Amino acid sequence: MSKPALLSLHQALRKCFQNLENNQKVWESMLTECSPLMVSLGNLAEQSRALSNIQISNTPLKDFPDLEERLRFKLQLSTDTVLGKLNENMSSLQSVRDSISNQVSAVVHLYEQNADILDLLTVTERSATGPSVSDMMGWLHDAERHFRQQFLRRKTVLQSLRPDDLSLLESAPKRWKSLESPSAGDHIRDTLCKVHFFIESQ
Repeated sequence: MSKPALLSLHQALRKCFQNLENNQKVWESMLTECSPLMVSLGNLAEQSRALSNIQISNTPLKDFPDLEERLRFKLQLSTDTVLGKLNENMSSLQSVRDSISNQVSAVVHLYEQNADILDLLTVTERSATGPSVSDMMGWLHDAERHFRQQFLRRKTVLQSLRPDDLSLLESAPKRWKSLESPSAGDHIRDTLCKVHFFIESQ
């Protein structure tokens, strides 16, 4: 067993969990921003549908020329603005996913480089200050998979939206909310609690 190899792996694991903790906060912040934007999108679609169902020529507003056209243009502009903000937030979510994936890949690569000198006991042994290498690598894999799958699902919802498809826009808030995964978020926070002393023990 090589102590330098284990120390090097421990250092990489600490860095990876610190990265996970920071990125988890960014991820949650971005999702918090996305929720009201999705609600706005649904509301704008409902307003557009209501406008289509009203014959302005049969109302007192008929005396205002081009009113329907101007209202429709304003709704379209607002919809495009909201979609633009959502796409910006998706770029931030993608950066989080990429950062976590890259860090986890680096840890796995380092482990594979030293697999021959890290015996089974070494990687499965828990200490007073931290979990085993094997436990921690498993948790990182779980976290990486969670962010990867969540990003893909949310990206799929966003890419399906078209400004001229009111039904999709109206259902967007519900579909977005259905992707929430509180248990997975709790699991990641629980994992970060389990490795707290390990991270601080460097």
